[in-house]
Amino acid sequence: MKPAGLKAMIFAAGMGTRLMPLTSTTPKALIDVNGKPLLQLIIEKLTRCGFSDIIINIHHFSQQIIHFCNNYQNPGCTLTLSDETGQLLDTGGGLFKAAWFFNDRRPFLVHNVDILSEIDLTALYKFHQKTSALATLAIHQKNSSRVLLFDHKKVLCGWANLDKNIIRLKNKTIDEVKPWGFSGIHVINPDIFKHSDKKGVFSIIDTYMELCKNHIINGFDHTNAFWMDVGSIENIEKARRLYLEKK
Repeated sequence: MKPAGLKAMIFAAGMGTRLMPLTSTTPKALIDVNGKPLLQLIIEKLTRCGFSDIIINIHHFSQQIIHFCNNYQNPGCTLTLSDETGQLLDTGGGLFKAAWFFNDRRPFLVHNVDILSEIDLTALYKFHQKTSALATLAIHQKNSSRVLLFDHKKVLCGWANLDKNIIRLKNKTIDEVKPWGFSGIHVINPDIFKHSDKKGVFSIIDTYMELCKNHIINGFDHTNAFWMDVGSIENIEKARRLYLEKK
């Protein structure tokens, strides 16, 4: 049985610079994929999986997203906006600005608006519930220079930029960890807001790196499930072709 009445956040405030010139007149969240904007595709997936109370952060062309949300009709969900029009806060700052929303003590899900996937969000949520982790990150095997480092139990231990030979490790040696790509989807315990008092502009990955020394941050391997970052012109075109084939 899937969970119901859960809360989620969609990161939709980004500038979408990799999607220029499309984002010169339209926010990334409203880029169309064969008749539906990315934001609608994510809302529909979240709602199907039991996440019916959703907060969306906004910045770039925020009025367009406000208009979309005011006119969007889906009796299965309630939409709330977190306004970052004055200052784009990055993923960590955006999440912590919306901390007031997650007041029911239950874990919540966070989803980037530019990620399309067939990841089983219900399985991800239930996996997190069975652990004592502060957060569970959807991860996949990926050839990339920027990766997260997990031990054999898939517990977060570090971060690396292999191109620049930068490695940050907590509690482990390099021989004890394996690189994984972060998929832009995570389940978080609201206790995270008690363990960090950061404010302003910062990345949630930086927060995870600070917290993983003393708290469990798990990885959830979905390598066999379809996943695509559509934050670039090339990949948005690929997504349009894929979704056209599914119709």
